[in-house]
Amino acid sequence: MTKEEILQAIEEMSVKELAELVSAIEERFGVSAQAAVPVAVAAQPGAGAEAGAEEKSTVDVVVTNAGQQKIQLIKAVKEITGKGLKECKELVDKLPAVIKEGVSPDEAEELKKKLEAAGAEVELR
Repeated sequence: MTKEEILQAIEEMSVKELAELVSAIEERFGVSAQAAVPVAVAAQPGAGAEAGAEEKSTVDVVVTNAGQQKIQLIKAVKEITGKGLKECKELVDKLPAVIKEGVSPDEAEELKKKLEAAGAEVELR
């Protein structure tokens, strides 16, 4: 039997027959199909589960709470974004606010530390 013939036979099986085949293969060869599942999911580029399984390559830095030191936070946001004082104040007044988008995880951690030092609560998304 060729690989193509085997695949055609599998395509024609019912779900119950396929489950029985998997069990028989597991017993005969001493393997588990469960161990192969994460590999199969990771091997499919663009799969919805891939984003959750792998670490993101870019992160958004989001301030969720300004805390008690609002002026210090506005200064920190100004330093990070390079925006004007008025724009930074508007960002801090309308929380949650994305401070910086599409940064590397390492840079995001540094920005988070700066913002938290200014009294803010920060999320990385």
